[in-house]
Amino acid sequence: MALGYFALVLHAHLPFVRHPENARHLEERWYFEGLIECYLPLLDAFDRLAEDEVPFAVTMSVTPPLAAMMKDALLDARFRDHLGRVERLAAKEAIRLADDARFGPVARFYVEELARMRAVYERHGGDVLAGLVSHWDAGRLELLTCSATHCYLPGMLPVGEGIRPQLELGVTGFERIVGRRPIGAWLAECAYHPSFDREIADAGIRYTLVDSHGITDATPSPPFGVHAPIVSPNGVSFFGRDAESSRQVWSRDEGYPGDAFYRDFYRDIGFDLPVSELMGEVGDDGARLMTGLKYFRITGKDIEKEPYQPGIARQKATEHAGNFVFNRAAQIRHLASTMQTPPIVVSPYDAELYGHWWFEGPMFLEALFRQLPNTNGEVEAITLKDYLERHPVTVEATPSASSWGAGGYGQVWVSPEAAWSWRHVHHATRYTSSLVSRFRDAEGVRGRALDQAIRELLLLQSSDWSFILKTGTAMGYAEARIRAHTRRLRHLGHLVETGIIEGADLAWLDDVCARDNFFAELQEEDLRRVFG
Repeated sequence: MALGYFALVLHAHLPFVRHPENARHLEERWYFEGLIECYLPLLDAFDRLAEDEVPFAVTMSVTPPLAAMMKDALLDARFRDHLGRVERLAAKEAIRLADDARFGPVARFYVEELARMRAVYERHGGDVLAGLVSHWDAGRLELLTCSATHCYLPGMLPVGEGIRPQLELGVTGFERIVGRRPIGAWLAECAYHPSFDREIADAGIRYTLVDSHGITDATPSPPFGVHAPIVSPNGVSFFGRDAESSRQVWSRDEGYPGDAFYRDFYRDIGFDLPVSELMGEVGDDGARLMTGLKYFRITGKDIEKEPYQPGIARQKATEHAGNFVFNRAAQIRHLASTMQTPPIVVSPYDAELYGHWWFEGPMFLEALFRQLPNTNGEVEAITLKDYLERHPVTVEATPSASSWGAGGYGQVWVSPEAAWSWRHVHHATRYTSSLVSRFRDAEGVRGRALDQAIRELLLLQSSDWSFILKTGTAMGYAEARIRAHTRRLRHLGHLVETGIIEGADLAWLDDVCARDNFFAELQEEDLRRVFG
């Protein structure tokens, strides 16, 4: 038996962005970039490890909005178009830079890299989610769900009736989309409050994780800190984030992604080249966009940027993986000498860090699992579920209110910049709950309107909009989504209350249902049952 365990946890999430009314909607690129730069490279790394019979274990959330987009035929077709456009731009760049000794090699690298991503996509029939599930079925990967639309649940405390639907539909919706029922969940933003612990348990969620202080400040204080899970009075097991391993990746000053030889995320040809050279990869208003073709490495502060060298960057990723494994072995040897139960080092990250923000991240993870056997069995990779099965939790404690956002609590999502949006969320939650209570048995077109009102509420409750308002990125889009879902919900409620849906209103209902088709897989009994 290993001295201790290492649990890599990846949180894969994007807001539900789908706009059939526009052929090339700007914000849909968030999903396309996520596929090319994160989800496909990670899946490719998992495939290679499995093919080479290298043991690995990853716990990974796939939120219902992301899972729904991965299964959407419209977005699949649009992604293929997007990938084709970027491939053509990369091919043009390779010709333009063919005789350039500094940048020709990296331009040719992108042609090969994009072809590799296309091959991964086609290998899985365009179904990335099914590819992940295949590793789940093989016991290498454990998939988690999340609240239905990644709702920041502590923000819902003034309208507690809205917490249960988010949690229960997060489980049910995941099961309908993915085809497997999850028993673990990632709480959006790792945000927890003891007042909804019962709702977590009632949703069928057996385990989750919180930030370090959620465990260290638990009541009573757990004897092993974050290196062993605790169980709440309602039977939910909680794991805590290990600060040391997280810091080696996340830290701006100490983290591996800041190495001078890694690719510079911000230096993209979409901002460097004349618009005439970009083959239409600009916004409708001429705004510059990220193309994914980045020719420079980080290099260093106050130094002229040097060309990116993919081969050296891969070597660095392997070296850093070796350092990470060495440190985890030393950490676990120390912990094992002080604990009566095998320690677990839980390292949770946004999945998008690996590949999107840190291009070499998937290479690092693959190298990590390939080098883990170098610990001579002292450290074993494990999923959270498997750890619980091997070592049932014996310490009961209630985690403290916490999140993994800046400051450790809720200031990101309930900030002054985002405060106005919560008024809409709270009013809409009360209104929808009342609507379902009064018209629970609605059928036909009236029933469709009621079910769509629930979908609009769920989309309105997404934490992404308040996060964007706080960070100041794509604020216009976030505001538009908040107002659109609020107005649609109100008009849908009016149609349900009057029962008169014909002519223009019927056409409008058809349009809204086609646009916001989130959770189309759910039946009316699934949507309405969780209210009241």
